[in-house]
Amino acid sequence: MPPSISNWLWSERFWLPENVSWADLERPPPGVEYPRLRDIFIALPLAVGVFLLRLLFERLVAKPCAHILQIQGGVPRRAQSNDVLERVYQSKACPDTRQLEGLSKQLDWDVRKIQRWFRIRRNQDRPSTQKKFCESMWRFTFYLGIFIYAIRHLWVSPWMWDTRQCWYNYPFQPLSPGQYNYYIAELAFYWSLMFSQFTDIKRKAAKLANYAKYQRLCDGLFVVFSISFFLTRLVIYPFWIVYSVLFESWEIVGPYQAWWLLNGLLLVLQVLHVIWFYLVARIAVKAIFKGKVSKDDRSDIESSSDEELKSKTPIQTLKPKDNGLNGNLNGDAHDH
Repeated sequence: MPPSISNWLWSERFWLPENVSWADLERPPPGVEYPRLRDIFIALPLAVGVFLLRLLFERLVAKPCAHILQIQGGVPRRAQSNDVLERVYQSKACPDTRQLEGLSKQLDWDVRKIQRWFRIRRNQDRPSTQKKFCESMWRFTFYLGIFIYAIRHLWVSPWMWDTRQCWYNYPFQPLSPGQYNYYIAELAFYWSLMFSQFTDIKRKAAKLANYAKYQRLCDGLFVVFSISFFLTRLVIYPFWIVYSVLFESWEIVGPYQAWWLLNGLLLVLQVLHVIWFYLVARIAVKAIFKGKVSKDDRSDIESSSDEELKSKTPIQTLKPKDNGLNGNLNGDAHDH
């Protein structure tokens, strides 16, 4: 990175309080360690190790557990080979009504048959239930382990119970080995996701129960997750964390340029917490009164049910072509 860009990106005037420089953090007293800028990049090679560990865990631990719970990988139904539809699929997995009509004329296929082809083709690319179970089990295991490790080391920290301790002598704050290992492990884990802690444990556990078809356990875990999400995201986070960063830091350290940016991001996150809790609460209410947890609206689509419902709408507005191919997915297209 050119020096001019690096100096601008890591400007001391922006990131640090007045009369503090990066060099000051590079010269801690004997026996004391401060957080350093290079710590961010130490996690990058560790992320590769975390990724490899995940592959081993899913193969040697999660997959056997899935077999014990009779969660099969399954082979998705394959769509009929068709170069025209495949080219359209690569650019747009869910074609609109106009495109469907054009394809119907081009291939002399019924619109319903084309929609069915796209639905099967989308399902081909979706991970199996077993794959999603293994991924959720890996995340559940990591979140549980890192949460226990964090509690063990953070519980004895003075600023765990008195948040004003976070700002005395800021940013010259000693970094214990336990804290360092915790943050590096977290950073490496999230870096590895590119090739959410206590409440995420509950959500991943609920997903595991859902994939294993333990519906009552799934419902119960999701309700527990909803309660813990409310307590941590809408009580502890705003009234303990955000309050300290907004008001206690202003009183003890005083504002500096990065202070406005960091607090702005924290407030944006709080808005997202409110939106997410609304979605979570809506699902939890359904679990309590209807007895079944529906799909987590915050997650990626995990089944084709939604798309199947969407795909039915345009069918009603299009007249199927009476060419003898209706409902025959494996029929050959006629050339024009």
